[in-house]
Amino acid sequence: MSEPKKALVLLNMGGPDSVDAVEPFLYQLFSDRDLIQLPLGTLLQKPFAKMISHFRAKTVRENYRRIGGKSPLLHWSRLQAEKTCEKLGEGWDAFVAMRYWTPRADEVVQRIVAQGITEAVVVSLYPHYTGATTGSSIKDFQRAVSQHGPDLACRYIEEWHDQEAYLDALTECVQEGLSLVPEGKQDKLTLLFSAHALPQKFIDRGDPYQQHVEETVAGVMERVGDYPCQIGYQSRSGPVKWMSPDTLDLIAAAGKERRSLLVIPVSFVSDHIETLEEVDVEFRDHAKEHGVPWFGRVPALNDRESFIEALVALVKQG
Repeated sequence: MSEPKKALVLLNMGGPDSVDAVEPFLYQLFSDRDLIQLPLGTLLQKPFAKMISHFRAKTVRENYRRIGGKSPLLHWSRLQAEKTCEKLGEGWDAFVAMRYWTPRADEVVQRIVAQGITEAVVVSLYPHYTGATTGSSIKDFQRAVSQHGPDLACRYIEEWHDQEAYLDALTECVQEGLSLVPEGKQDKLTLLFSAHALPQKFIDRGDPYQQHVEETVAGVMERVGDYPCQIGYQSRSGPVKWMSPDTLDLIAAAGKERRSLLVIPVSFVSDHIETLEEVDVEFRDHAKEHGVPWFGRVPALNDRESFIEALVALVKQG
């Protein structure tokens, strides 16, 4: 008799699956107090989230139209889960749970339980821990387990910013990007690592996110070699103090100094709105406007073999 299967569950943020889904997706996002603590307290969070999502939706819908009308995050996350399970063997089934769009944790836990699975390894697809992303996603999945599968035994993998196989895979992306830099542009080339910004108050209260990002960059640079590098933080929105420096400011400074830039989106493990639209469109336009001689981006990890091997190693390590 074969052993019962185990579930591999990859956790990610999620994204709208159509332009019509943008506003309800933003509402779910702004309603999460682990991610965004809006003023006036818990009771007014949802009404305020509804107002903000309504006003932001028009611009964000246009951003998604520029990349095909929907987020590719579910596509890549499913491929990552499926390919990891293929390498783990026949005893594994792949699942993806999204925090702010479908499939949500409740649905995923119910499917796992319905298939008679009693054990799960749950991996956050955010390598760098912060309570705003990994913390919120783990909490949401644990809530779903307590409601729909209290007997499901889960092992959670919450941070892996310094895992050797992950650093090797990210280095592979950087090396591919370096191979695309034209001759004559490498002499004054800066590697610009760009991570998603958080409000500075998260870091001030002890969140390890910035330290994790810096340790990842250090691990990659040890492998890449002697290139100038910088770390910037992108995707700021709202009138709060954000982590600095802003990636946009670093791009403008590179233009003044006539330095070429190769951007490494360091806190993202697959292509989505922040890479395909913010980096590839907005940052590229910003670089051109400020006189950056050459601007490029390294390929995302997506479903490359070395990254799938890193996920396999994460699952096996426990």
